[in-house]
Amino acid sequence: MDGIINCYKPTGITSFDAVNKIKRLVKGTKVGHTGTLDPAACGVLPICIGKATKLVNYIMEGTKGYRVEMTLGVVTDTYDQEGNIIRSTNVDLQESQVKNAILSFIGDSMQTPPMYSALKIKGKRLYELAREGKEVYREPRKITIHHIDFISMKNNIVKFDVECSKGTYIRSLCYDIGEKLGCGAMMSGLERRFSGSFSVENSVPLDKLNADNIHEYIIPMDKALSQYAELIVDVSFEKLLRNGVKVKNTKLIKDIKLGNYRVYNKDHQLIGIGKRSEEYFEISILLI
Repeated sequence: MDGIINCYKPTGITSFDAVNKIKRLVKGTKVGHTGTLDPAACGVLPICIGKATKLVNYIMEGTKGYRVEMTLGVVTDTYDQEGNIIRSTNVDLQESQVKNAILSFIGDSMQTPPMYSALKIKGKRLYELAREGKEVYREPRKITIHHIDFISMKNNIVKFDVECSKGTYIRSLCYDIGEKLGCGAMMSGLERRFSGSFSVENSVPLDKLNADNIHEYIIPMDKALSQYAELIVDVSFEKLLRNGVKVKNTKLIKDIKLGNYRVYNKDHQLIGIGKRSEEYFEISILLI
């Protein structure tokens, strides 16, 4: 059983809880998720099964889309509603001021990951250090906010949609917006609307899955890799590529542009993900 389930994770459980449920349904098969969602967040959580677990990093590369609820005037140690309030402020802002501040984050920027995150520093996860009352330096990382749609502002509750790069912390984005406005803010709600080609519209609620129907919702690996062009190789090149050979033969590589490909054999079986570099073509991820 190899493929991906576009799971809709409910609030109140971890991403690992969702993976564990799938593991119980596909006993003895390797399972992994792509891109952690906090317990307080809901939405799209692609879960890879079997050989598809080799594709996690490729699937995670896609753009992410979120619907965000942000509360102005409240700052917590976790940057969301799950944490302890460390500062509260009266808010006296016009909607236009808030909207302009949010939209100003569109583009490339450097973002500091929150202390309450799963990132590791010297072998220890940041949230473990945070729970011990420790705060350490976190290297800012480049992120890209591709697009923001401002939805509404009612009292101190602001809603907006954001499309962003992999690795963007929406909690940190809310915190940064609050600091720019001078009143502070926390993320009070989050739904991931899409992750790459996986969207809410074609997702399946986790609680709908069971041992009898799970096969109906498994997406083939090549469909999940549709962003890559298809390449069919003959038997001789298939053997070389499957053995890890970096093929420099111009018969294969002369018409192949640089980048990643879905590589198939003559029977149209997916061999793996191939990569064309300047000098050769090779299989990056072997799937059969």
